[in-house]
Amino acid sequence: MRASGAGPSTRGTRQIGPYTVVTRLDSGLPAQTPVPEHRFIARSADGDRTVLVSTPLATADPQRFMAEADASRYLLGSWVLPAAELAAPGEQPWHARPYVPALPLPIALAVHGGPLPERTVRALGVALAENLAVVHGQNLTHAGLCPAAVLIAADGPRLTCFGAVRAAAPDGAVRQNVPGLDPGSLPPEQAAGGQPRPLGDVYALGATLAYAAMGYTMPEREELPGALRSLIPRCLSRDPAHRPQLADVIDELAGGPQPDAPAGFAPPSRADAFLVPGWLPARLVAAIVHQSASVLAAEVPLPAPVHTPWPPGGAPSTAPVPHPSH
Repeated sequence: MRASGAGPSTRGTRQIGPYTVVTRLDSGLPAQTPVPEHRFIARSADGDRTVLVSTPLATADPQRFMAEADASRYLLGSWVLPAAELAAPGEQPWHARPYVPALPLPIALAVHGGPLPERTVRALGVALAENLAVVHGQNLTHAGLCPAAVLIAADGPRLTCFGAVRAAAPDGAVRQNVPGLDPGSLPPEQAAGGQPRPLGDVYALGATLAYAAMGYTMPEREELPGALRSLIPRCLSRDPAHRPQLADVIDELAGGPQPDAPAGFAPPSRADAFLVPGWLPARLVAAIVHQSASVLAAEVPLPAPVHTPWPPGGAPSTAPVPHPSH
């Protein structure tokens, strides 16, 4: 990774792998908000591709970071944003995802001016719970869900930061006060060094929905909106056995069980009924559109070409270059 200037700003350029940084994704985050990785919006040298590039925190183990990024490439589901490109062996660690105009959840709350409407929180919860169920069906645990890991796009959320807990510290090591991990979203058993398991994702989901609804991850039961007052405290149970299953989370947020689908057809996503025009406050839609337009209009200087010096006594040849005959 090559750096020029003070970082991703108009005063300098930063190169991460083949990409030139346009801006930090997390610029404008509220102070003291934990983010498991450094995230940038960046552009390819030919200008044809815009991506989200992530690099590890200085305290993270680069090998674990890259191992989790590699595993995330195989994640399925509509609301997850897996890595699509990885640093080559021997490079400084980074991975890239396709760019989707989106705001990290903490920035969304800051733009909105406070907690999100209950309708938005329920839509967010159904989509994330559905995708976590898909991930668990792949015999995987996300182990990275927290407010900063959720990106709010116009058509629904995107779940990032797969494996952040495992990248931050190995199983068996206490993870309390580890940089990048949100203590309010970290399941107690994982904070103590336990192996991440699916019910830990349920805990993190409850904390993230509490944050979306209240602006913090550990509210009192009486503070929560009525539709969340029973669900979120159960998700946040310190005992994993007392946490609800994801199917129950979806049913409760969606207002009832899924009707039987016609024989031979997969049931539609429950989130589709919520992620319709109007699911996001207008101010957030405007901010997402503004981000997209700003990134599109950004003029990013390309990295200077590398010139190979002539060997001693050498000079460029003036002889014509032979072309193969046909």
